[in-house]
Amino acid sequence: MTTLQQILPGVAISQQETPLRRANRVLKPARTPAGAVVAFTLAAGLGLTAAEVVSALLGKPLGLVPVDEVIELAGRHSWWDLAYAALMVAIAGAGLLLLAAMPGRSRLVPVETRDPLIVIGVTRVGLRRTLRAVAQQVDGVERATVRLRRRTIEVTVMTGPESSGAMLRQVGTAVGDRLAGVGALCTGEVVVRLRRRGL
Repeated sequence: MTTLQQILPGVAISQQETPLRRANRVLKPARTPAGAVVAFTLAAGLGLTAAEVVSALLGKPLGLVPVDEVIELAGRHSWWDLAYAALMVAIAGAGLLLLAAMPGRSRLVPVETRDPLIVIGVTRVGLRRTLRAVAQQVDGVERATVRLRRRTIEVTVMTGPESSGAMLRQVGTAVGDRLAGVGALCTGEVVVRLRRRGL
């Protein structure tokens, strides 16, 4: 029971958060580098402008910002002349806000844990390597590649001309067992594709 439910007994959470949803929410990276660059640029530009304005009001302009050139440029143009530039700046600002609001794409695949307060992830590259190694251990498989799609895990195996459907089922079972052993919270099904050598 949450603190809110303890304070307000009539309030109930309509839908319990699943481990997969919680892990996906926690493991998505924030856009910290982009936000830091934008914040630093804005802080430096606005701080410099404020210092120039205050020093000009005190009668001793710093000369760091070319105020005279900006005033001259503004005097030569009307608002309508600068509408296109203003529109581009507004679109860039809206894009930056949208970029900051939306989290980045996670490079980790969530792993099931017994403790609901712990969230663990395995790298996508590491999971692909593990699944590829398991697929290559099946008799008759010469080489395998693994792709983690949004809704499927695609395993492509390279075999000789004597391959059969039973071998594909063995690859699918081996990959599925390894996924279950790792505890990866993948929602997709395992799809095994066959490629014969020399075709």
